[in-house]
Amino acid sequence: MSIPLEQSAPNFSAPASSGKTVQLSDYRGRYVVLYFYPKDNTPGCTQEGQEFRDLYPEFRKLGADVLGISRDSLKSHENFKRKFEFPFELISDTDEHICNLYDVIRLKNMYGKQVKGIERSTFLIDPEGAIAAEWRKVDVKGHAAKVLDKLRELAGG
Repeated sequence: MSIPLEQSAPNFSAPASSGKTVQLSDYRGRYVVLYFYPKDNTPGCTQEGQEFRDLYPEFRKLGADVLGISRDSLKSHENFKRKFEFPFELISDTDEHICNLYDVIRLKNMYGKQVKGIERSTFLIDPEGAIAAEWRKVDVKGHAAKVLDKLRELAGG
């Protein structure tokens, strides 16, 4: 299932790195890249975060904020953010509330067992708070650049 484009992005309030509480509605008037990833300090999630980090100045020039979300603890997020110098907030969703709002929890096969986990997904939210684009089952390599290209198309940059 996917969230229909142009539907309002589900609002949430959640703890984030840097001791902040992030509320999506606080970002009205700006684009938001909301990316869901499975786990801090794993190869794919690290690469994805690094790609968003490296392109972060370009996202900011186009009036966008980047927010990463996983089920990891705030302590794990702080260490991950510091280790890889991510300039954006990482949101802790240990109870899967936000993951469920965005329908990113899936059953996955891991070592022959079915486990519940985050399907790597990204949502681009426009300044009015509507979902302008979404990516599901994301391939990490080059993904941040694809999101940036879509943002350029939408923001006229």
